Amino acid sequence: MSVPRKGVILNNTLCALCQTTAESSQHLFMECKHTLCVWSLCYRWFGIVLAQHNDIKTNFESFHLFQVNYKQNLVWKGVWTAIVRSIWDQRNEVVFKQGVVDAEKIFQKAQIKSWLWLKHKSNSFTYSLVDWILNPMSCITSFK
Repeated sequence: MSVPRKGVILNNTLCALCQTTAESSQHLFMECKHTLCVWSLCYRWFGIVLAQHNDIKTNFESFHLFQVNYKQNLVWKGVWTAIVRSIWDQRNEVVFKQGVVDAEKIFQKAQIKSWLWLKHKSNSFTYSLVDWILNPMSCITSFK
């Protein structure tokens, strides 16, 4: 049993999602087999083929689309943030509520989180959730 700084007692230190490796932010967000699947779903959603960086800082820095402008890349970074947040939420669901790991559900929650963020962040974003899910690049490129 370990007691982290926040005083939460954990029965083991293995990754809550895969239960095979010691949990670290690096492992949880970039290396866990379940989160690798989530990132893969994200890239596929946008039609992007690339080699993913396994370092979390490098991954964030490289999460950049060259064919879009600064504002549009901020939206893309928002997708990155929604993915990371959804992974964290799922981890907490597993740890504290005996949730079940499902990469597709994590990804779907990230899609919804990013869409909600866009709806609340910009009055000019008028796309429906269906539009966002079916054609996210068109939605992003609408930001001028």
